[in-house]
Amino acid sequence: MPIALPLVIYDKLEQQVEAMEREGFVYFPNILSLNEVEELRQLSLELEPLSDALDTDLTLENDGHFQRCINAAFNRDPLFLKYLDKPGLIELAEAIHGPDCHIISMHTWAVGPGRPDQLLHTDWIPASMPEELRSDPRLQLPIYITTAHFYLDDMTETLGPTKIIPGSHLSGRSPDHSNVIDGEQVLETNWNGIEEHSFLGRAGDCIFFRSEIWHRGTSNTSKRIRHTFMVHYAQRMITQKFPPYIDFQYNQDVLSVASPRQLRLLGNHQPGVYD
Repeated sequence: MPIALPLVIYDKLEQQVEAMEREGFVYFPNILSLNEVEELRQLSLELEPLSDALDTDLTLENDGHFQRCINAAFNRDPLFLKYLDKPGLIELAEAIHGPDCHIISMHTWAVGPGRPDQLLHTDWIPASMPEELRSDPRLQLPIYITTAHFYLDDMTETLGPTKIIPGSHLSGRSPDHSNVIDGEQVLETNWNGIEEHSFLGRAGDCIFFRSEIWHRGTSNTSKRIRHTFMVHYAQRMITQKFPPYIDFQYNQDVLSVASPRQLRLLGNHQPGVYD
C-alpha cells in the first residue's frame, strides 16, 4: 500500500535548513500561482526539442510513451527567468549553498502514459562513507547540489508521483540493486526499514531536496500527461551542465532582461579562487 509523504510546512528559514539536514528535503506549498502553473505547462509542450541541447523527445508511436524534456530551459524564453529566484525558495538555496550559488540546470518535463518505473537512486553522492559515520550528528557535510521539483498537476498515484525515502541521505551511499538471488535481481526498496513515500501535493507545490536522497519517478498509468518543472542549484564550485557544453551560447534576449541576481544564478560570478 503506497505511503503518502508527510507534507510538513516550515515557515522559518532556520527550520528549513534543519529539515534539509535531518530529512533531506523541504516542502513548499503553493509556491506557483495558477497562472504560472499554466504558463509552465504551455511552455513545456510548445518548445521544440533540440538535438544539440540533448533534449528528450520520445513519442508513443516510436518509443512506447510520450516524454519531452527541455534542457537549459532558461535559455529558450525570458519567461523562465522568474523561476530562477522564486521568493521563499531562493533564500533557502542561498542559505545552504552560499550567496554566490548558481543553477547547474533547468528542465521542463512532460511524461505521458506508459512511462515505466525508475529504480530508487541518488542524483549524486559527493562522498560515499559508512552509514555509522554519515549518520553521526557531529559530521555536517556541505550540501553541494539540490533540486526544486515544481509540480504542475495535482498528483495522484496513477499519474506517477515522485517517491522519496526521508532521511536516506544519511545512508552515505546510493541504493544497492546489484544483488542477484536465483537469477533474479534484488532491488533495494527501503532504508533502515523506512519505505518510500509518494509526494501527493497539488499543482503549484514544490519539493526541494538534496542530491543524496533516495528517490525515483514512477510509472504514469493514467490517461494524462504529467508535467513537472525542475531547477537544480549548487555551490559555485560545482560545474554548470548546459548542453551542448563547450558550444553552449547564452541567449542574449534572456540576459538583457535578467536581474543581477538572476545573472549570477546563470553564471555571472565575481572573480574568486582559481579565476
